Amino acid sequence: MSDHIVEDGPNAPHKREMNPLLKFALELGPLLVFFFANSRSEALAANLPFLAGLGGPLFVATALFMTATAVALAVSWAMTRTLPLMPLVSGAVVLVFGTLTLWLQDETFIKMKPTIVNLLFASVLLGGLLFGKSLLGYVFDQAFKLDAEGWRKLTLRWGLFFIVLAVLNEVVWRGAGIVYAPDTKAADDFWVAFKVWATMPLTVVFMLFQLPLLKRHALEEQTVPVPPTLE
Repeated sequence: MSDHIVEDGPNAPHKREMNPLLKFALELGPLLVFFFANSRSEALAANLPFLAGLGGPLFVATALFMTATAVALAVSWAMTRTLPLMPLVSGAVVLVFGTLTLWLQDETFIKMKPTIVNLLFASVLLGGLLFGKSLLGYVFDQAFKLDAEGWRKLTLRWGLFFIVLAVLNEVVWRGAGIVYAPDTKAADDFWVAFKVWATMPLTVVFMLFQLPLLKRHALEEQTVPVPPTLE
């Protein structure tokens, strides 16, 4: 069992590895729950009456988003006895802003959550670089093994990309409110669709552009020479 609650840093010895695809699924799963809960809120409320008391579709989706995030973190803990750094930070913000959304019945909080999370990630990554720490290794070290310079460059690029995502989120949810006014449901649906189906493809495209960097700075597997035996 790990002595740390939060996952160890990149290339740490004795770190329990999780399948990269499973880790990706746990991080993406709550977002998919959020999308489908928003689009199927009426059916969900009909089958689960207690959801109807939460409010409109976005409020139902927010409650299930919070639940799915907690489940994903619990699964990560059960499998590795540590919590992944980035999903942990995102989950904390989801809990705070989701609670405010449901308590105050104000959708603004959950819509601003991606902005806050992305700016927080950007601040953590870029701030870490100022202190000589490439914190992105906490996220991707199970998928990639890079040298120190590679982690530094990748961390810088991701920090800047998170700023771009924060700006895009603000433009989309505020712009949709103007374009679709006074139809708030249409504006909400557009923002949720962007959050799920545009943000992820943009992230995948960004990751593909990082492949040359990953190739240049990948650590080659080192084989330990076996000394000859004396017979």
